[in-house]
Amino acid sequence: MSAFPPPRPGPSATGRVPLPVDPDVPVRLAVARHASHIVRDRWDILAVIAAGGAAGSAARYGTGLLLPHDAAQFPWSTFGVNIVGSVLLGLLMVFVNDVWPPHRYVRPFLGVGVLGGFTTFSTYMLDTRALVVTGHPAAAALYLGATLLVGLLAVWLGIAGGRLVAARLGRRARTRRRS
Repeated sequence: MSAFPPPRPGPSATGRVPLPVDPDVPVRLAVARHASHIVRDRWDILAVIAAGGAAGSAARYGTGLLLPHDAAQFPWSTFGVNIVGSVLLGLLMVFVNDVWPPHRYVRPFLGVGVLGGFTTFSTYMLDTRALVVTGHPAAAALYLGATLLVGLLAVWLGIAGGRLVAARLGRRARTRRRS
């Protein structure tokens, strides 16, 4: 059985193509009329995301305390948090999809909660604005571009590293079964 819902038909009579649905969300919830149905039917997932978000946000806050910066300085703490979070997200997706057995709470807790709370788009934008306002537009542009490019590279490295580790774990498991 596939982890993904069956493919949807092409454009409807209105010409619109339906958007993809997250495989973690049953189709009946994806078409629910009210958000209250999602909260009622998936309160446990929301609680797991909230707990993970609290842990990830606390880790980001602690990183900011360890590596403080002035508004006119390059925001290394935010840059580092977003890059580390990108690597971890790449690794996590490989392990969730290819290595670990399916579990209802792993991706919502670690991916959406912990890493969503740890990484930060809002602080990234506030730091960029602070650099511009303090008279450092070149540093702001460098920060904007570097975070995007290095973040994409970090996700790719996380995926590549995760696949390498997964392949080695698979070889090791096959070797043990033969013995």
